[in-house]
Amino acid sequence: MFCIAFGLSMDYEVFILARIKEEYDRTGDNLGAVATGLERGGPLITSAAVVLAASFATYASSGIVFLKMLGIGMVVVVLIDATLIRAVLVPVSMRLAGRANWWAPAPLHAFHARFGISESVSAVNPPGSARWRAQSGETRSAVTR
Repeated sequence: MFCIAFGLSMDYEVFILARIKEEYDRTGDNLGAVATGLERGGPLITSAAVVLAASFATYASSGIVFLKMLGIGMVVVVLIDATLIRAVLVPVSMRLAGRANWWAPAPLHAFHARFGISESVSAVNPPGSARWRAQSGETRSAVTR
């Protein structure tokens, strides 16, 4: 049951983290990215959890004891995973970690730099954003003049 639950929970994690990463790349604001990612990814995670829980709940009607145990256990695991872990613990830990969420090891960073693996410049650092100003060396007053 643990292996099945772990495999299914990775789908939720990919959905929510992809949305948070997209928002962070767009704005450069970790707190706002976590909030927006949770807001926009929440309905998808909730819907997926309900569908999975309903499908596993049908196992509980089986005459085979193993399938009943698997069905009831998976319903509980999926609902706890989608609500407690993905909707509470992941956003809280990402907020507490701050910029450390986006740290990459030096070899991985060098690999990306060497082979040009990155998002588009406008999506990562839109002109006028805080990250764009920091990388270009301009200050806020210079941009607003």
